[in-house]
Amino acid sequence: MPKFIESFAPLASNYDVLLCDVWGVVHNGVAAFAPACDALVRFRSAGGTVILVTNAPRPGAAVERILGRLKVPREAYDAITSSGDVTRGIVEARRGQKVFHLGPERDLPIFSGLDMAFAPLEDADYVVCSGLFDDTIETPENYRGMLALMRERALFMVCANPDIVVERGDALVYCAGALADAYAALGGEVLYCGKPHAPIYRSALAAAAAWRGGADPPLKRVLAVGDSVRTDLKGAKAFGLDCVFVTSGIHAEEVGGRHAPDLAALDKVFSAAGVAPIAVTRALTW
Repeated sequence: MPKFIESFAPLASNYDVLLCDVWGVVHNGVAAFAPACDALVRFRSAGGTVILVTNAPRPGAAVERILGRLKVPREAYDAITSSGDVTRGIVEARRGQKVFHLGPERDLPIFSGLDMAFAPLEDADYVVCSGLFDDTIETPENYRGMLALMRERALFMVCANPDIVVERGDALVYCAGALADAYAALGGEVLYCGKPHAPIYRSALAAAAAWRGGADPPLKRVLAVGDSVRTDLKGAKAFGLDCVFVTSGIHAEEVGGRHAPDLAALDKVFSAAGVAPIAVTRALTW
């Protein structure tokens, strides 16, 4: 079982770069977590570099505006790497092809300025999935017919957010990853743009290198922080990074609640996943 830590400060000097998850660690979709923001500010003030790494299906600039509205201080991070940025690169490489956008209108900035055209599902060349049309009332079950039609047409899907669920306040809502997994289960071809897949980590480390004068940071000096076993923990470990796991995020109910995690339950979760962090904490605090 990984060690349980109450504060991040004792670990901080072991790392030069922090790749920090956003939703569930820095905020809950409604408000910023002040202790987490303070920890990031302190890490940076000691010379560390913080790259926020998010599966948000939006460009990093749009994520920054959202963070501002949620009162996440700008001095808490150096740069943002989003799955939306990775998605934009794929769409750009397919310029001229027609896209069916499966997701809410709020995600349309992901396509801003790109040479592409939208089309209905029946005429599209491929699909970009950024989420459910209305994640407040829908579940993947609502999309069974649409996914079947996509499979019938053998459409390629770009998943702009591999998360299956995410916290919004005290509730869990479905994300694009749930639809992408359902499509893959039907035999559909899916490309996942965010964590736990390597492209977003390469992009994040390139951003860190740029902030640190161009030198690639040694992987042993890079720490990932996140609250999802599937995306944050597995992604970091597959890329060769240490990870601190936050228990008060999406797995909170599985492991005894937000305030008093059950270490035995945590051990079962990590054993089932076949991967473990270097440490666990209730929340990111200095």
